[in-house]
Amino acid sequence: MEFGLFVQGYVPEARSKVDPEAEHKALLEETQYVIQADKSGFKYAWASEHHFLEEYSHLSANEVFLGYLAAATERIHLGSGIFNPLAPVNHPVKVAEKVTMLDHLSKGRFEFGTGRGAGSHEILGFLPGITDMNHTKEIWEETIAEFPKMFLQEEYEGFQGKHWSLPPRKIFPKPYGKAHPAMWYAAGSPSSYAMAARKGLGVLGFSVQKVSDMEWVLEQYKTAIQEAKAVGAFVNDNVMVTSTAICAETHEKAVEIAVNANMNRFQSLVFRYHDTFPRPEAIPQWPETLPEYNAEIIELLIAEELLICGDPAEVRAQCKRWEQAGADQLSFGLPTGVSYEDTMTTIKLIGEHVIPHIDTDPVHRTTRFRQSA
Repeated sequence: MEFGLFVQGYVPEARSKVDPEAEHKALLEETQYVIQADKSGFKYAWASEHHFLEEYSHLSANEVFLGYLAAATERIHLGSGIFNPLAPVNHPVKVAEKVTMLDHLSKGRFEFGTGRGAGSHEILGFLPGITDMNHTKEIWEETIAEFPKMFLQEEYEGFQGKHWSLPPRKIFPKPYGKAHPAMWYAAGSPSSYAMAARKGLGVLGFSVQKVSDMEWVLEQYKTAIQEAKAVGAFVNDNVMVTSTAICAETHEKAVEIAVNANMNRFQSLVFRYHDTFPRPEAIPQWPETLPEYNAEIIELLIAEELLICGDPAEVRAQCKRWEQAGADQLSFGLPTGVSYEDTMTTIKLIGEHVIPHIDTDPVHRTTRFRQSA
């Protein structure tokens, strides 16, 4: 199992109320997390594209963010988590151009993740008046198979669809090296995993479920991908799952960090904006938030496999559970209210004590797939 980092420009109210430069500092700190992750042996870093989601994600122009990191890192693969390819949000040709430009700037280290937006608040900003959020699926389905044609055809044959069109045109730049960057889909529901598998896409699994509840979803993906009809030049047999991680020198210190992180607000914001996710009964409707987490709640979250937290040995064992469940990549959503210093400690400790015991392959999984195309 490989390891990644997921950043999104989290700017909690508690921080912005006391620091007028909170947004600026948060964005720059997150570049440092990726730079440290590169040094610590993480193989992937994913950057969100979200719009209008106050506090939860201020990282909107992720192609700019990733372009900076292409020059600031050496080995880590840089991924769009996501680029939104819906024509009312980003014209598909412009998305294709961003992908191949980042492929060049990173010298083949770019990962192309797509999705359909976080929920109604974001989607309705670009598609006002629609009443069914599944309308975005129709636009995405119409678009996704066009990207490999744009990447690889000397002159793109053009497209005439319901939601966008383009006459035949030469699209530049072409990808760097063989084929094109690996393609991924951000899945928020179990049915999306199988759909992505049938198209030969990797899954960015932004799940809020515990390990045991995800095992059957991962198995469903692995079954479906055996009969994939890839929309791209190759099958990207890959499931990434996200989790929160806090690693400290001792268990007690890790729990203390978690208690002080105000993670209850972050979790409440997840369901405030991702209103297409299945909502657990325990999650209140915004603006009501989950109660503050105390040490007892943190220990319960750890026991229920909903939070990776502890000393290096404990975190290593918790990560192995995801490997046993069938995940190909485990990415840590950082930060979720944890301080800069404690977040950097988590990255360094995982790099030193966890990754070398689990990910022993020096080559990125997606590199092998791309080279086989």
